[in-house]
Amino acid sequence: MRLSRLQWILLIAIAVNLAVMYSISGKHNKDGHAGTLGAWFPYCGPSKTAIGTTLVLREFEDFANGVPDTAASFLRARPGGSVLVVSDKLPYPPLRLPQPGTSLSCLAGLPGTSSCQSRPELLLTSAFVLLAPDGVHVTTAAQLEYMEQMLQHLGGRVFAVAAPVLSERPGHCIHLKVKVREWTAEYREAAGVLDCEAIDGDAVVLLRTQDLLNLTQPWLRPHSSALFLQTAMRGMRVRLLPDVTFTMAPSALNTVPHFRFKAEALHRERLHKMHQRLGIHLVNGADGREHWYGCSKVTARCFGTVLDDMPSYLYAGRWTPPCCLHALRSTTHHVIAQLEAAGVRYWLEGGSLLGAARHGDIIPWDYDVDVGIYLEDVKKHLLLQRAASNAVEDEQGFLWEKAREGDFYRVHYSHTNRLHVDLWPFYPHNGLMIRESWIKSHPQDRAFPESFLVPLDKLGFAGIQANVPNNHRQFLELKFGRGIIENPQFPNPAKLRFF
Repeated sequence: MRLSRLQWILLIAIAVNLAVMYSISGKHNKDGHAGTLGAWFPYCGPSKTAIGTTLVLREFEDFANGVPDTAASFLRARPGGSVLVVSDKLPYPPLRLPQPGTSLSCLAGLPGTSSCQSRPELLLTSAFVLLAPDGVHVTTAAQLEYMEQMLQHLGGRVFAVAAPVLSERPGHCIHLKVKVREWTAEYREAAGVLDCEAIDGDAVVLLRTQDLLNLTQPWLRPHSSALFLQTAMRGMRVRLLPDVTFTMAPSALNTVPHFRFKAEALHRERLHKMHQRLGIHLVNGADGREHWYGCSKVTARCFGTVLDDMPSYLYAGRWTPPCCLHALRSTTHHVIAQLEAAGVRYWLEGGSLLGAARHGDIIPWDYDVDVGIYLEDVKKHLLLQRAASNAVEDEQGFLWEKAREGDFYRVHYSHTNRLHVDLWPFYPHNGLMIRESWIKSHPQDRAFPESFLVPLDKLGFAGIQANVPNNHRQFLELKFGRGIIENPQFPNPAKLRFF
């Protein structure tokens, strides 16, 4: 098909426009930082010649805050400066913000009025942003100038400088490692260190406006926690400036019990939502405590129906969420304890046996546990007998049922959370262990000599010692092929070729 001259002109114009958009937003600047929104969106933010600093107030509560005083202190220290207050909605009671110099942004928007801009990035025209906790007082311009000079001179992976606030929890350095593939964040103390991945406690943070807007979630709350999680994912660091300190005014959040209780409840809720949005389901705190933000016994599991033995998270370059592994381990402990108490002969099967041989645990990307049992032993366990006709929930909330996909049993973590252990009944025939039916999509689903089960052996698995076939390496190579223990791969790796 030949194109007309007009069509050629239109195509060239489109190509030029896309090239300009790419050059503005997709390329790296001289500091090595990527563009704001990727190659296909124009950059919304300060120009390359922008100067000055905007105070950004994001972390505050509508019902009790010192936002007007913090804004006023900044404008006194830097006359002609600008303050941006970012709220989820129009604050109530209304904020008495000092004017001129202060702008208000409501992320949820305010239909029918222009009094609250819903896109805060359009209001940021300065080179730097100063993120301050609610109630902080900026006393002198020298504080800001020193922080700006330090940030401009620092290079490498340092994206921000931070000054502690003299409060109940002065800011200090803390190490942060985000394991994206494992859905996990790990904090550890960094005593005496000035360069780190995060600041714990109250601190004033200065960074380039473009670096803030480059984040996937620049306004997520709690603001400082979300900031450092996202920058740690990129390998970026912050420099603590202990020689610069800020003061904080007394807050009603600390003196009025009702306000404090309400603020703490909102903080917990925001923490949960923030970790969910950022794909962090387990946080290992610097104090050694674990904090879970994924699925539980009363919620659905973290992924949907599995197709072609490839759960959705594998296509995102991730492994099984830790909360799901926790649920699988808990279900495994319960099921094996039940089988052993009833005298049901069992052994780890398939990928679970492979995980025991390779990791001493569930394979990091697996989504269920497989256990073989003797068919004739089903009558020894009341729940298995009852599950043959109707699903039954036991006293600990685990759900036992006959699987719809074939002639086997399934024990779920709960009625709501369907992470499960599959129980595969085998029976001996002419020296082989066989089943009533086989899963055609599972090439490892095949008969094997009963001699592998007489006697049974033990291997560590999911935190317990579980029964396994004797000579488990030979058993696994019979089912999966030679070298299967030393050569891990996903169940259906061909499906990843298109991603």
